Amino acid sequence: MIYEYDVVIVGGGIAGLVTALTAAENCHVAVVSKVYVTRSNSVAAQGGIAASLGNEEEDKWEWHMFDTVKGGDYLADQDMAETLAREAPAAAVILEHMGVPFSRNKAGKIGQRRARSCLPETG
Repeated sequence: MIYEYDVVIVGGGIAGLVTALTAAENCHVAVVSKVYVTRSNSVAAQGGIAASLGNEEEDKWEWHMFDTVKGGDYLADQDMAETLAREAPAAAVILEHMGVPFSRNKAGKIGQRRARSCLPETG
């Protein structure tokens, strides 16, 4: 049997599924994943989402950008890292409205934890 698609998405994590949903508005889409979607890295991730939501404590997009750049050994495209960090809070809200079952804190907000390098200077 031969299948034909306009778009084939490789990966069934959040990024792949959102891309598939968006593309499916105008195209015939297939999602290919080496694991069941419910076992993707997106589902396995713990500690909430890396976005400056401020649900646990003070949080700034600049800290997330720095963490992305530093975590990539300063090889990341810094303009793209800035765009990612600035747009992540709005993306988290969109995902929440789509029904993504984020971990929650005691107040019912999306759970978060600090990344190792996106900490404000102290002292």
